[in-house]
Amino acid sequence: MFHRTLLFIGVNLLANASFALPKEQLTAGGIAIIPLPSYISENAQVKFGSNLVPVITREDALFAVVGIPLSHKEPELSITITDNQLSDHLTIQLSNKDYPEQRITLQETQSNKVTPSEDELARYSREAIEQKTVYQLFSSSQTKSWPNFAWPIKGRISSPFGLKRFFNDQPRDPHSGLDVAAPEGKAIAAPANGIVAQTGDYFFNGKTVMIDHGQGIISMLCHLSKVDVAKGQTIKQGDIIGLVGQTGRATGPHLHYGVSINNARIDPLLVLPTP
Repeated sequence: MFHRTLLFIGVNLLANASFALPKEQLTAGGIAIIPLPSYISENAQVKFGSNLVPVITREDALFAVVGIPLSHKEPELSITITDNQLSDHLTIQLSNKDYPEQRITLQETQSNKVTPSEDELARYSREAIEQKTVYQLFSSSQTKSWPNFAWPIKGRISSPFGLKRFFNDQPRDPHSGLDVAAPEGKAIAAPANGIVAQTGDYFFNGKTVMIDHGQGIISMLCHLSKVDVAKGQTIKQGDIIGLVGQTGRATGPHLHYGVSINNARIDPLLVLPTP
């Protein structure tokens, strides 16, 4: 197999492009949009680590849309392209982004959400595996087009993506989505076409819907008071998938909306239209 390594310097080449793609942000928690060489076919496989990456066709060109994990600490990101007997590596340079802190005080009645019992931790571990399985899905898309995303609900962003969170002064994982404050019972719409990959009532996330948009692009909507869709159901953008609630670890009614690309949680603002 022929192999070579190429260097690509990410410089927001698509900032003024006329066609729809997500916004590029070359940081942890961001998205890299990498033009693929002209000799690469639509059947090529692109990987970041062990995860397949979406390949999008626009104006007769191919682009790899790479989700960059919040945990990524390296100054570079490399992808592997495999196309028949050809293998290429593309490397891009990344920038640092310092996310702010958020400190949340939970009431005594919610203290188990800060220091869960052994049984609750075991439940969380089982649920985390279930959700990770969904994040690792990669269903091929015939059109190789980027999903058209819309806001699932209108409201004030009460907690942005990437916050370094402290619950009752105890450090926790950074915020992997964004929170939209809304009244209990308000309808939540599907942000894009897809298939319901999973629903559940989870210890931390509460009542949850996970949607597979194809090519490893997953939406996660959490803390619902009611789920109105079922696993395996095909849905269109705008279909009602449930109602706003405060189930799981929540201090008030809101929607937690997360987006994952190639098993990396990224800032949903990068795929949503500017509010």
